[in-house]
Amino acid sequence: MMRIDAMQAAPIPDFDAERLAALRAMLILDTPPEERFDKVVRFAAEEFDMPIALLTLVDHNRQWFKARVGLDVCETGRDVSFCGHAILQQDIFVIPDARADLRFADNPLVTAAPNVIFYAGAPLHAPSGHAIGTLCLIDHRPRVLDTTELAILSTLRDLLQAELTGESADA
Repeated sequence: MMRIDAMQAAPIPDFDAERLAALRAMLILDTPPEERFDKVVRFAAEEFDMPIALLTLVDHNRQWFKARVGLDVCETGRDVSFCGHAILQQDIFVIPDARADLRFADNPLVTAAPNVIFYAGAPLHAPSGHAIGTLCLIDHRPRVLDTTELAILSTLRDLLQAELTGESADA
């Protein structure tokens, strides 16, 4: 019997070269952990009772984790990343149950460790406006975020973005 895989890698946008240039200009990739980022990611994991929370930066072939809770690896491939999809969205990208979503059902991040079932990713932007990564929340069970939780996630994203860009969180 032939198996047909349905997993869909996020499309690479036409402006990806400019997006990558904006990310690299920030000089943040592959830098050591920083408490200012770690503390927001820790708070997000606790506030939402999530086993995994990450500040991700989507590079050419990988997503790299500037801050992480609940995950030992420091990067995964862009081709299997949920964040690669999230950076293409205008707002928070939510997958309540990845097992029920054809784009992700047979993704190795779903079918094996870290067993991503729920995903919510709030895009982070460079000063140029290009989405460079996410603040994301991951659970091993299906979840739904209500309006208040989405607002809190958006606020935490704004705080991280301000730290990344040196701009005010109110901007």
